[in-house]
This record gives sequence, C-alpha cells and structure tokens, in this order.
Amino acid sequence: MPLQRHTRAYTAAPNTIIAGDVNLYYRDWGRGRPVLFVAGWSMCSDSWGYQMMALCRQGLRCIAFDRRGHGRSSDPGGGYDLDTLADDIAAVIEALDLRDVVLVGHSMGCNEIVRYLTRHGSARVTQVALLGPMTPGITLSASNPHGVDPALLQQFRSTQLLHDFPRWIEENVEPFVPGAGPRMRDWLAQMALQCSLQALHDCHLCVEDSDMVAELEAVDVPVLLIAGARDVSAPLELTARRTSALVPDCRLVVHEDAAHGMFLTHVEQVNGELLEFIRAEV
Repeated sequence: MPLQRHTRAYTAAPNTIIAGDVNLYYRDWGRGRPVLFVAGWSMCSDSWGYQMMALCRQGLRCIAFDRRGHGRSSDPGGGYDLDTLADDIAAVIEALDLRDVVLVGHSMGCNEIVRYLTRHGSARVTQVALLGPMTPGITLSASNPHGVDPALLQQFRSTQLLHDFPRWIEENVEPFVPGAGPRMRDWLAQMALQCSLQALHDCHLCVEDSDMVAELEAVDVPVLLIAGARDVSAPLELTARRTSALVPDCRLVVHEDAAHGMFLTHVEQVNGELLEFIRAEV
C-alpha cells in the first residue's frame, strides 16, 4: 500500500492551499479535465504560462502551484525532501478534489511526481508527462557509472549557490534556453532569485540523493517523456533514455535542437505533444 501523510489540506485565502505548516500558492485556469503542473528546481508556476494558456483554450483545466520556498508559497524552513514535496502535490490534489488528473513535471518536478505515485498511488491520476527529467538518478555510483561526480554537485552548492547565485544564473541561463532574448533570460532569473536559498540548497541535495529506478519500474499509468538532445542539466543518455527504459508504458520524444528549457524555447511543439498525449486517453 502507498504511504501517505494524514494532514488535511484545504483552500483558504484566494489561490492559497494550507497543507500542514505551509501555504501553497496556486493558479487555476479553465474548466474540464484537470492538468496539474509541477515546476522544476528554482522555477515557479509562472514558468508554465505558455502551456497553461494553450491547454485551457482546448477545454482543459490547468493548475500550477509554487513549491514550498518558491514563488509566492511560504518558506517553512524545512520539508525540502522528496517525501514531503510529494505530499504537497497530494495536498493540492486533495484540496481541489482533482480526479482523472494529468500530472506534468519538469526537471526536479518529475522526481516529485514519481515519488507522489509511490506514496499516494495513481487512483486520481490517469497520465503523466515528464519534461527534461532528473530521473532515475544523476549521481555517480556503482549502479550509475556515467553519473555526475558528487564532488562537483557539492562544489556548485558551496562555491556558487551559497556565494554568488545571481552570477551563476547569468552564466547558465543561455544553456538552459539557448538563443532566448534578454527579456526571457531576465524573467527566468527573476523567478529563481525569488526562491528561498535554503529551498534551493536542500532541493538540489535531494535530487543528488535520488535513486528512483525501482519507483519508475512501478509506475502504472501511461507516461509521455519529452527531452532535449542539447540538455546539459539533464543529459539525455543519463536521464531520459534510462527513464524511458524503466517505465512500463512510456513514449519518449527527443528534440534534437532543444535544451533543458524546451517548454519555453519549443512552445508549439511541446504544447502539441502534450495535447495529443492527453487526448489519446479521452
């Protein structure tokens, strides 16, 4: 049986869900079958605007929320582990009474969705879309010989994140959205700089510690996986290809000219793939 947190979640102030010790900001557009978006590390619900606008105009209800410590949600000073973050997804689903929901995640959000399925099951979920996933694991280990040296990940946290994060953003936004204009880069930087530094640090660490092989093998709903061949944050062979080989019912779409932020640089393609995938289950 899946594990779950027994904390009742409910809506309070407009666009706010109270779940235990955290207030989660959310936006809810349109009517119809619900699609719940989970943002990547350092991003918030704003980042999904292009997908939400397109899908809600096609008769879908689009919901996105800010992860704890991100965007407009509260910063409770803890809970930046996959179990708690997955429980926050469950809180949103419970508070809004979402059923027959499609979960869409990007980057770290994919890890949270997989953990949600592990802890809470798929009774309310019919499909999952994973964009630029960090699954099944990115860290070098005996079972992941092509992973990233954990010393490099620790170096990022200690010498860049905790010393000059704005500079790191400036230097790394181009690989995230190659060719994007200055206003797009500024917008992404603004979202990241709104986040709690503790949330950024601890969430980065929890992704480093993730090993989701067994959990991916147990996913029991159809999965669409969208990846970019130019992704330097989640290299294709390390993440998406391994993930697609583990999930029982998975379709992998690779954009050869796309990077980690493909949902911002390849909007029409990604939106079309999401809509086709969702409609296939109607």
